[in-house]
Amino acid sequence: MLTQHLCDYIGETVTIFTTSGGASGCGFTGVLLDVNFCFVRLMTDMGTAPSNPLAENICGDHPDNAFSHGSKGCGQIVPDSGSHFRLGSVCDIPVCKIASFCHNAV
Repeated sequence: MLTQHLCDYIGETVTIFTTSGGASGCGFTGVLLDVNFCFVRLMTDMGTAPSNPLAENICGDHPDNAFSHGSKGCGQIVPDSGSHFRLGSVCDIPVCKIASFCHNAV
């Protein structure tokens, strides 16, 4: 069964092609996070790691002014176009729409 085979690759980078058209028909590449009988979950873009909570200069000294002392409080991300912080993305693909599954041989 396909889902049992997919479970062997959890934690590895894979590409899944679907039966849909357009851009989604070109495949989804990412780290396989979860597999069940209904869908598979891929992390297609990793988010930025959290800042170091032990650093003394965590507030106000970050490049691109990504942190603020103001009303938002210490260590909170200020939404501005210069920020280098990303949330990442996860893609859920219905198992019934998988056309093919590619993985490394090693």
